Amino acid sequence: MIPKVFTQEISLGDGRTITLETGKLAKQADGSVVVRMGDTMLLATVVSAREANPGIDFLPLTVDYREKFAASGRYPGGFMKREARPSNDEILTMRLVDRVLRPLFPKDYHAETQVMIQLMSHDEEVMPDALAGLAASAAIQLSDIPFETPISEVRVARINGEFVINPSYKQLADADIDMMIGASADSVMMVEGEMDECSEEEMTEAIKFAHEAIKVQCEAQTALAEAFGKKETREYEKEETDEELEKKIYDFAYNDCYEIAKKGTSKQERTSAFAEVKDRVKEEFTIVDEETSNSNAELVGKYFNKTQKEAVRNLTLNEGLRLDGRTTTDIRPIWCEVDYLPCTHGSSIFTRGETQALATVTLGTSRDANMIDSPTVQDEERFYLHYNFPPFSTGEARPLRGTSRREIGHGNLAQRALKGMVPEDCPYTVRVVSEVLESNGSSSMATVCAGTMALMDAGIQMKKPVSGIAMGLISDGDKYAVLSDILGDEDHLGDMDFKVTGTADGITACQMDIKIKGLSYEILVKALHQAKAGRMHILGKLTDTIAQPNAEVKAHAPKMVNRVIPNELIGAFIGPGGKNIQELQKETETTIVINEDPVTEEGIVEILGTNQEGINKVIAKIESMIFKPEKGSVYEVKVIKILDFGAVVEYVEAPGNEVLLHISELAWERTNNVTDVVNLGDVIDVKYFGVDPKTRKEKVSRKALLPRPPREEKK
Repeated sequence: MIPKVFTQEISLGDGRTITLETGKLAKQADGSVVVRMGDTMLLATVVSAREANPGIDFLPLTVDYREKFAASGRYPGGFMKREARPSNDEILTMRLVDRVLRPLFPKDYHAETQVMIQLMSHDEEVMPDALAGLAASAAIQLSDIPFETPISEVRVARINGEFVINPSYKQLADADIDMMIGASADSVMMVEGEMDECSEEEMTEAIKFAHEAIKVQCEAQTALAEAFGKKETREYEKEETDEELEKKIYDFAYNDCYEIAKKGTSKQERTSAFAEVKDRVKEEFTIVDEETSNSNAELVGKYFNKTQKEAVRNLTLNEGLRLDGRTTTDIRPIWCEVDYLPCTHGSSIFTRGETQALATVTLGTSRDANMIDSPTVQDEERFYLHYNFPPFSTGEARPLRGTSRREIGHGNLAQRALKGMVPEDCPYTVRVVSEVLESNGSSSMATVCAGTMALMDAGIQMKKPVSGIAMGLISDGDKYAVLSDILGDEDHLGDMDFKVTGTADGITACQMDIKIKGLSYEILVKALHQAKAGRMHILGKLTDTIAQPNAEVKAHAPKMVNRVIPNELIGAFIGPGGKNIQELQKETETTIVINEDPVTEEGIVEILGTNQEGINKVIAKIESMIFKPEKGSVYEVKVIKILDFGAVVEYVEAPGNEVLLHISELAWERTNNVTDVVNLGDVIDVKYFGVDPKTRKEKVSRKALLPRPPREEKK
């Protein structure tokens, strides 16, 4: 049976189009769609269980994005020729899609839901991650799963002063703004990206431009669903509610929660105080049916949490006070330290309130670069950052199950914040590691601050230092409060969480999740300007600790020197089977790496070592190999061998480069024995004449530098 296929086309306004197709593939899923742009094709499916598992009080949503190697005609690397666990880039795309989808499911919808997106065909001119959010939402619109409204995500870049939607990977190389925006037709919900020190207003203009494109994509999803036949939204078991119980708990606990929040105590103190009130609420309102053992404890806990959240929010809106006693613009106390760890190449501690990050820097050669080998990108990173969030940082004991998606996401944000400030001519591969030792809000921004100081401590000549701040927003529709340097609790109870990093001159990266509909751009700009004031305050603390990058790397850190050698000398430098280079590394206690310049095909030699004398020996060896005397120039040479017909001399400035000084070029008078003029070890000057056309050998002369004796007159 030939399937009936439905399609919808989206114009990007510049001749490029995106096509949505359904009815051909994966018809047993609750919803499926193929999204195509150029020759890039994504298949997105969604399936949701008909019933929620007992005891689940949250949405078990899984967003899975995978790039198939066959999509670009490649084999997976490694011994097992099969796609395995997701790459960092795939995980980052999953997070981007999840953050926009999750808030739009009903709060009481708890059925297991799985969104799967896979790259089936890859066009090098189209970046597939920018289409993943559109594909996921379109699949949901074709299903009967309860979902509030269509959404989409686009990448917006500014290239040569012009905004471009969904640019190619090559175009991004010339972009000074690169952002992913997720939104519905009415509201922006997610922003993430990196910038080249742009202003708050420029960032807002990019968001507005992207939102206009998203509106068109949301309309296309609705049109496709209507053409396909919009399904009735499925019925599902709603959460139990008890408005009378909710009001009783509110009346019983609200004032106590408000007063606890107003005291401005530490995290542990207020957690303990709130727990005591919660215990009293449970004791007062929990009812257990003796016959069935059913209890309303879950409802009691939910209503208390709701009451606590409202009390804390109202304290801020009504009095401008926060849980730890600060006003809305106050930054927590900060202390910093550099060079804390004696054996690392660079280190720093950044502590802000109850959040602390310890950052280290390690310097290496190009062999230490982070290799990226995916169906869509084959590249390497010479600067990368890893973020670790151990359970003790929040006073917890829980199993360690490898690097979490959250750790990958936070590390990527900090890496994007800093990488633009590492100079292009930095000879090292640089790895920054942030260990979060305490956390109560914005450990990713603490990582940016600690990373900046550690890089400067390591002697990396950063263009400018970078600081970061996490901001929040509380709004009731009429009043709103923008919060600087939010706590962990404020992250959960607020209406917006956004992190902004930058230098004194502009923004370098951002990550924003907006939980309320219709946030005005005026509020957004105000929040960004308040964030700038906070960033500048924090930046001052960093530069008070270390004003400038250290002029040199540390004594125990490796020094890196780069030299260029002609392509034809690479083989001789390496030697048969690598013999020459291995012996040189052993003799000089250095690490030597040779890469070929893809344009000039010259050899780029990286010399890494802690011993400057050893580095100098390698440099001398290279200079000796590439030494070419100039015709007509005078050079200092050393006699290293005496022959019957001349002396073998070595250029003093290029040991190993030898040339024959013929006996006839020693002096103007007739020379019978070479040793009448020079002896082994003598250092003399000679003039270089180039290649003698008769002998086809290089010619040097001592006598050319001596006064010519007068000719005897004939008698």
